[in-house]
Amino acid sequence: MKILVTGAAGFIGYHVSKALIARGDEVVGVDNMNDYYDVRLKQARLKELPAYFSFVRMDVADREALPALFAKERFDAVVHLAAQAGVRYSLENPEAYIDSNLVGFANVLECCRHNPVRHLVYASSSSVYGGNTKVPFEETDNVDNPKSLYAATKKANELMASCYSSLYGIKATGLRFFTVYGPWGRPDMAPMLFTDAILAGRPIKVFNNGNMRRDFTYIDDIVEGVVRVLDKAPVAGHEVYNIGCSNPVMLMDFISELERALGREAVKEYMPMQAGDVLQTYASTAKLERDMGYRPKVQLADGLRQMVEWYLSDKNPLK
Repeated sequence: MKILVTGAAGFIGYHVSKALIARGDEVVGVDNMNDYYDVRLKQARLKELPAYFSFVRMDVADREALPALFAKERFDAVVHLAAQAGVRYSLENPEAYIDSNLVGFANVLECCRHNPVRHLVYASSSSVYGGNTKVPFEETDNVDNPKSLYAATKKANELMASCYSSLYGIKATGLRFFTVYGPWGRPDMAPMLFTDAILAGRPIKVFNNGNMRRDFTYIDDIVEGVVRVLDKAPVAGHEVYNIGCSNPVMLMDFISELERALGREAVKEYMPMQAGDVLQTYASTAKLERDMGYRPKVQLADGLRQMVEWYLSDKNPLK
């Protein structure tokens, strides 16, 4: 297949592109290479991909360039991962989320509408569950109370995709990602932030005094799920799935496991709950297992060990 991967220089986008290329797909990657975090990491990811990987620097919100790319390449499928990420950043820069996550996604949908794309797989987020106290989170749970603008844009993406599927017959699948970590990970997320601080002897910020749970999911499990979903367009037209580990851990237990992987103890600075954060995330992956045979395999200790090995290696441009 010829597949467009948007956000190809991002954490998940890089790994998905690599997996699709490895199995023989023709992959075109798009990314605007913004400086939300250190661009050197994005550049280094792209350098790891084979020379025949086709990369186009482009913003998905560009209403002229993206349709021209679709018309030229005639993609069979699209994996849309480009988005302005981060919950806390959305409190400071709401415009970035409107432009990328709403305008950009609408542009992708329009391109899929006017071109023979067989399947659109797009990134949603566990953040759509807001302050949900029922666990584990299931796709049928109410998601009408987002706690951040980021979460609201992801909920909007699901509604937009459902609408386009109903109106124009687009086959679309949304994936609610749960706290993805691993080699080449985002430096603004806790696994990388904590690793960097612990190795440098700086305090780590432990929000809500550590009374939080997260469903940390290793990148290889995420990629396997994305590829399985991509190969099976939904009969109903539009579907949404949780994709996580379904094994949440307390933040303090996560820190302890990371300390073991690093062989160092963290200096902890306890902080109150931050605006936009939620107390817990916990994915039910029963639907994804039933429909796609998805079962996460990587345990937290093994995943963190592999992340630390990469972090300490010469492949990490931010070390």
